Amino acid sequence: MLSVFRNMFRIRDLRNKLLFTLGIFAIYRLGTAVPVPGIDLDALKLAQESAEQNGLIGLLNLFSGGALENLSVFSLGIMPYITSSIIMQLLAVVIPKLQSLQDEGEAGRKVVTQWTRYLTVAIALIQSTSFTFLFHNGSFFGADLVPDYSLRNVLTIILTMTAGTAMIMWLGELITQRGVGNGMSLIIFVSIVSQLPSQFGILYLNSQRYQFFAVSLLMLLLTVGIIFIDQGQRRIPIQFSRRVRGRKVLGGQSTYIPLKVNMAGVIPVIFATSVMYFPVLVASSIPSSGWGATVRAWIDRNLLSARGSGGLSPTLPYIMMLGILVVFFTYFYTAIQFDPERQAETIQRQGGFIPGIRPGRATVHHLEHVLSRITLPGSLYLAIVAVAPSVMGWYWKIPVGLSGVSILIVSGVALETMKQVESQLMMRNYEGFLS
Repeated sequence: MLSVFRNMFRIRDLRNKLLFTLGIFAIYRLGTAVPVPGIDLDALKLAQESAEQNGLIGLLNLFSGGALENLSVFSLGIMPYITSSIIMQLLAVVIPKLQSLQDEGEAGRKVVTQWTRYLTVAIALIQSTSFTFLFHNGSFFGADLVPDYSLRNVLTIILTMTAGTAMIMWLGELITQRGVGNGMSLIIFVSIVSQLPSQFGILYLNSQRYQFFAVSLLMLLLTVGIIFIDQGQRRIPIQFSRRVRGRKVLGGQSTYIPLKVNMAGVIPVIFATSVMYFPVLVASSIPSSGWGATVRAWIDRNLLSARGSGGLSPTLPYIMMLGILVVFFTYFYTAIQFDPERQAETIQRQGGFIPGIRPGRATVHHLEHVLSRITLPGSLYLAIVAVAPSVMGWYWKIPVGLSGVSILIVSGVALETMKQVESQLMMRNYEGFLS
């Protein structure tokens, strides 16, 4: 293992990519500690102790790496970009223009990416405006953190938080282009890892010793299971017909299509988690009296958290809703990634066929059947891993802030990044992590 790390920094190109990625991480973490202008820092310091008791703060704070709790320039985190990506992928299903752009290759994807950026900025403007109002009326921290609620000060806060989101998006794209791994996923990875010590500390202080060790052991076992399942795949054999041209015999080779059990990766979990915080954010924006109080109370009891012994624990409706959303987004994202009809056309165009299956519609039905059979256990696996620690938190009424969502994202992103580093090492005849 130590030789692998030594080889990583021995290769100049890979070393530069790793150092560049680490430098971007340092800039991102610095931005999470710089507060936005116009905030009452004394009131913020007093309110930070109660922030851990608010389930919404804990949920948003996890994906922003503690930036929301500090009211920094990166308070919105990467969530506006994730939200805009979800919207664009949903629109691609119903708008043929978007689907055709994605099918055009690199040029079309650049156009879709540009639209996603514009939508991210628009969502960041809306969210920063809502957050500024919530900071002022005390819905988040229980105190007025924006005492000077003038137009100039409010616009300064809104523009600063929006610019922070745009900068995070830019930093993520820089990592993708010049660093190692997927930039957006790695930023979420860094955000969650930065919260690990505090989350384990909260769990340790608000639970019995056997409960703490049981949850920690479960997380360790889930991590091992994630690594094991991530390597699983169903290989569909493909045989190419032989063709004789003059004295040459072309074709006749055999290959396979690798269909992973978890083809969607951690994307369904990220999508499901981002969807789950929408009702809570809406509830914080509606009036706190009359019908608004009823709606806020229902969402707080069922979709946020329930007060147990020593803190906040997940509710059963929240756990069930999260599991259902993970299964739905797994099927949805897998359908986007792998199109059986397009794959069957490609195989037939190249003169290939699946042994025992006729080309054309029979191949499409066979691929759909195989895909549905491996997507079901893959989606259930994602849902179980995502909610398992939360179920223990609900049963014992203890705060399990990290839950399986964090484990899935951290383990999945780490595995994908390791594979990219290993491919760089194998190209230069070095052994990798997974060799």
